[in-house]
Amino acid sequence: MIFLKTKLTKLAAIILAATTLTACNNEPKSQQELTSQKQQATPQLLPEFNHRLDIYKEVTLTADLSHLSANQKQLLSLLIDASKIMDDLFWQQAFSQEKKPFLASINDDKVRRFAEINYGPWDRLDGDKVFISGQKEKAHGAQFYPSDMTKEEFEQTVLAGKNGFYSVIRRNNEGKLTTVAYSEAYSDEINRTAAILEKAATFADDKEFANYLIMRATALRTDNYQPSDFAWMEMKNNPIDVVIGPIETYEDQLYGYRTAFESYVLIKDLSWSEKLAKYAQYLPELQKELPVAQKYKSEIPGSDADLNAYDVIYYAGHSNAGSKTIAINLPNDEEVQLKKGTRRLQLKNAMRAKFDTIMLPIASTLIVPEQRENVTFTGFFANTMFHEVAHGLGIKNTLNHQGTVRQALKEHASALEEGKADILGLYMVRQLLDKGVITEGKLEEYYTTFMAGIFRSVRFGASSAHGKANMVRFNYFQEKGAFSRNDQGLYRVNINKMTAAIDSLSQLILTLQGNGDYQGVDKLVKDSGVISETLAADLARLETANIPVDITFKQGKKVLGL
Repeated sequence: MIFLKTKLTKLAAIILAATTLTACNNEPKSQQELTSQKQQATPQLLPEFNHRLDIYKEVTLTADLSHLSANQKQLLSLLIDASKIMDDLFWQQAFSQEKKPFLASINDDKVRRFAEINYGPWDRLDGDKVFISGQKEKAHGAQFYPSDMTKEEFEQTVLAGKNGFYSVIRRNNEGKLTTVAYSEAYSDEINRTAAILEKAATFADDKEFANYLIMRATALRTDNYQPSDFAWMEMKNNPIDVVIGPIETYEDQLYGYRTAFESYVLIKDLSWSEKLAKYAQYLPELQKELPVAQKYKSEIPGSDADLNAYDVIYYAGHSNAGSKTIAINLPNDEEVQLKKGTRRLQLKNAMRAKFDTIMLPIASTLIVPEQRENVTFTGFFANTMFHEVAHGLGIKNTLNHQGTVRQALKEHASALEEGKADILGLYMVRQLLDKGVITEGKLEEYYTTFMAGIFRSVRFGASSAHGKANMVRFNYFQEKGAFSRNDQGLYRVNINKMTAAIDSLSQLILTLQGNGDYQGVDKLVKDSGVISETLAADLARLETANIPVDITFKQGKKVLGL
């Protein structure tokens, strides 16, 4: 009995202890514990990105609207409304989480703004590195493909339209890959945008522009953009313009097939446009003179292309993500390009903002004193403009029946095309100076400004097509002695050697494109698309000097007084 009593006493003690423990666990958590748990659940900036939050300089995006009619101002207001939908659509394409809840979950104002600029938790100007806690690496295919899809699965699947520009890849009920057209995948946003464009057309004084808006609305609903691209090429006299829809393929880093939604709302600068009109007519002549074998320049670029200057008053979607575009060359459709050429739009106010805020301070930090005066807005504007014009040169279709260059080079197509445009743009400047067509500035001015521009663009990182192109070119120029670096870490351009490097790199790029040489381009990007330790240290000096990497905009109807 004593033994049993002892056991019962011990059992009671254990039960009492357990009950007490359970009761303690059920007690309300302390405020400190609750705060700690909440902080862990709330997205936090990773410590190594503290220095990145100020890499963008905010610029107010405005323009003189005093010469516009009441109808034209109403038109601009509607185009901004349509652009905002493009902005939301691009967020969906870039990031799986909904925009408003994700941004609302970030407590720090500066971190939230940084996420807004980057359209998600990845630093677009630092190789798409994750900068917020609790987030995964950015998928190379963004949201265009299922997250669990491999390249092998995609390439082995027989699927109509799987390389299409205007569809996403999804899994059906059986788990198999299938294509879904943009007009279906984003039907609500597409239909709302189309309705706004049709309404905007009723306020357009220019009949060709009104027609384009209606056709673009139809394109959005049908995923057939070519007719509206031709209509866009027909416009010559419209003082207002809009570039809107799924356009560039840079966001698809898996294959470079899928287009991303974006928009620019633009006002033409008539006086500047008149100055530029003469250059486009030289494209066929310059094509014949390219420093490459005849078969790589046998295509004849359209001579109906035009070249104009604009003030941009609104950016949205892909064009607004990370680094800001300062010039446009469209359409991308190869058939339209060969029949009609392209339109080159120079975004003058955005270009000036970048030059004053970034280019001049870079020159003062990294260029030898005696060449700094060669870094000019004339050179910056011309290099940027001829970059866009040069997209029309070269070759669009491979010579060995691999289809278009874009299709053959896949995810590397955009980077190589940007590299081509940069290098052929410089080639064009040199040729037109020799012909007396360009009468402003000297060759040293354009070359030195271009060199300072490389430092500006290399800071965009490896995830950007422009950034990859700049790194390849920097390393190529260095190998060929196009520039030198002194003991103080200052750079000097060698005019003669840069001229030779421009010609040889032009030949290399055009040959790779014409041959559809995917392996060759892959090797070039992997070998040369890297930042050396020396260059990284020099770029760090720009950071120490608090020179912005890029600009961001305070924009919208209130800013414009609409």
